[in-house]
Amino acid sequence: MGGVSTVGDRVDRVPKQDRSRATRQRLLEAAVACLAEHGWAGSTVSVVAERAGVSRGAAQHHFPTREDLFTAAVEYVAEERSTALRALFPEGAAGDRRAVVSALVDLYTGPLFRAALHLWVAASNEDQLRPRVTELEARVGRETHRIAVDLLGVDESRPGVRESVQGVLDMARGLGLANLLTDDAGRRDRVVAQWGLLLDEALG
Repeated sequence: MGGVSTVGDRVDRVPKQDRSRATRQRLLEAAVACLAEHGWAGSTVSVVAERAGVSRGAAQHHFPTREDLFTAAVEYVAEERSTALRALFPEGAAGDRRAVVSALVDLYTGPLFRAALHLWVAASNEDQLRPRVTELEARVGRETHRIAVDLLGVDESRPGVRESVQGVLDMARGLGLANLLTDDAGRRDRVVAQWGLLLDEALG
């Protein structure tokens, strides 16, 4: 009898785990959307919970503090974007560096970048948040750099290559900042085209 009960408990537990995962994902996605739209000051756990369609208690069960929620949210979406970026070029794209530069720039012109920016600004003034965001940004930055190196098909042991790749990412971040206030698509396209040419010259 005991064995039957255990199997039954396990069967019951699987949907519950699935529901828990789905709730967590909704909270993370809602948190990024709130940050992007309302900034740090307007993004409370209650606001996120309401947007995600869950109770505040359920939100706090998954993320005990506001800092837990928002750092996890930015990290989660950054990981999703990294996966999507790699999926765009499953075989790499060393032959079309302009396409890679364009895809990297796109990382910095959407809601994730806007949300991350609000988190960075808040962290500059919030002692509790700063070390977590600093560590998160370093981790996300390293992963983005790795992806860029892989997609561009370059050898970082060659002098200047690492700096060239980092320059592309810094440029992409700058274009993302410029895009926050106005639609900068026209200028962005011209800059991306030029950087594609520069990379071909610099990286061979």
